[in-house]
Amino acid sequence: MTTIPSRLSRIARQSSSPAEARSRAIQLYKDWHRAAPDIVAMYGLPVTPAFIRRRIREEFERNRYIEDVRIIDRLLLKGQQEYQETMNVWKQEPHILGILLQPKERPHKSFMEKFFEGKDDEGVIPAVSTRSSGL
Repeated sequence: MTTIPSRLSRIARQSSSPAEARSRAIQLYKDWHRAAPDIVAMYGLPVTPAFIRRRIREEFERNRYIEDVRIIDRLLLKGQQEYQETMNVWKQEPHILGILLQPKERPHKSFMEKFFEGKDDEGVIPAVSTRSSGL
């Protein structure tokens, strides 16, 4: 299957109203939804198109209540980019399975909670030890 990279490209643009952003989001959702069987076939995934559609739905539902048009535009840009890269087979099977199977929800800690724990990232060892130094 030959792909024409420019076939799926879209100009990055800003929505002028929430209604326009909503219609663009619905169009992107439809594009992903229709492409589910093709994604399974192109990448030879061990999942069904229904599973991919369910994960796509979960991703869109996760961002459903965002009202800031600038944030919606950014998410649409990233979603369109992912769609183009996926449909042009610029990814490998582990990339697709990673997107589909990785858990997106993890407990969110505020900056202050991390600060009081003495770490800035989840994988970093605390800067201050709780052991007494013996001084």
